[in-house]
Amino acid sequence: MKNFLVHTDEIKKKMLDAIGVSSIEELFSEIPAQARASELTLDEALSELECQRNIKSLAKKNKTDYISFLGAGCYNKFIPAAISQIAGRFEFLTAYTPYQPEIAQGTLQIMYEFQTMICRLTGMDVANATVYDGGTACAEALLMASRIKKCKRVLVSDDLNPEYNKVIKTYAHANGIEIEWFDAVIPENTSDYACVLVQTPDFYGEIREIKPVDTLLVVCTDVSTLSILKPPSEYGADIVVGDIQTLGLPMSFGGPHAGFMACKEKYVRQLPGRLAGRTIDADGNQAFTLTIQTREQHIKREKATSNICSNQALMGLCANLYLSLMGEKGFRQAGFLSAKMAHMLSEKLADFKGIKTLNKNFFNEFVIQVNDADEFLARLKKAGIIGGLKLDKNRILVAATEMISEADIDLYIASV
Repeated sequence: MKNFLVHTDEIKKKMLDAIGVSSIEELFSEIPAQARASELTLDEALSELECQRNIKSLAKKNKTDYISFLGAGCYNKFIPAAISQIAGRFEFLTAYTPYQPEIAQGTLQIMYEFQTMICRLTGMDVANATVYDGGTACAEALLMASRIKKCKRVLVSDDLNPEYNKVIKTYAHANGIEIEWFDAVIPENTSDYACVLVQTPDFYGEIREIKPVDTLLVVCTDVSTLSILKPPSEYGADIVVGDIQTLGLPMSFGGPHAGFMACKEKYVRQLPGRLAGRTIDADGNQAFTLTIQTREQHIKREKATSNICSNQALMGLCANLYLSLMGEKGFRQAGFLSAKMAHMLSEKLADFKGIKTLNKNFFNEFVIQVNDADEFLARLKKAGIIGGLKLDKNRILVAATEMISEADIDLYIASV
């Protein structure tokens, strides 16, 4: 147990000598003093009852009853109550996804059914059992395309979610991949690149017209928009990625989310992460198992497709439950209502002088141009409305979902 004991002064000195500093104070000298934690000044101890009262009084300071028109990758969607009740059962919530298929049939079946649902929505042949989030999915897709094409150059749209951009820049730098950015129109000659990555609807809500390319086409999309829009397979996608937050996951201050990846069958061996397969066991019964295991835990590291060592199986379960409970009709209705409310708000805002909608084709998210974004949003906040995400001093990104009512839109308009 000696490795778990607190470091002695001798061990600390050896560690400091190894990294070339003389003391712990010198080690942390680059951190400004005002940013360091000072000594804790705690109040006198409270009883459990007193503590509950204190916490409740603090909680009342939170403003949680705003009408939200926020989007930008995280949306306020209707979530059936049964999702949290089922996903919160101990069989799901506390279970690590085991490697041994013979004792993980329920978890593996959930993964398999999630993959099936993603394939049905995107029109692709095969999907993995989630990755960490949408940004990770985009980054892994670039690495995947680079392996397939044996090329270190990729084209990426400027209108991709900025958070996703940060993730792919980190991945690309570490893997020696050169990223070239393009505006709304995909360049005509793309044969010298491993892939083209485009998002539709893009970060600003615009539905992009995607033309065929002469390399791999990677499409990032919000799966909930596929309730109305045609699947990426119909306009030539080779790899489809995105985030599943809109499938039964709460906003929860931005997470946890989960990402998905789907592709054509011929690229399945380059698909990272976990894949669950269905087969028949020795007794002739249906069985589920992890298959095509190309992670670095299973094969030589230099041949592994990714170092992703886990997945978001619980989030995938929530997506399964959401799609099952909503059904095809309910899923389409939620998408229709989201688009309807967004277009209704856009049309009513168009009647105001000084306000301009900058999108031509959008699903449920659009950009407006105003005289002063801070003043515009402040007026709405006084009325109990979070009016959107400020992009700059004149532009605001506004989103509407099925959670928005006509009365909410009328209040938005009255408060502008």
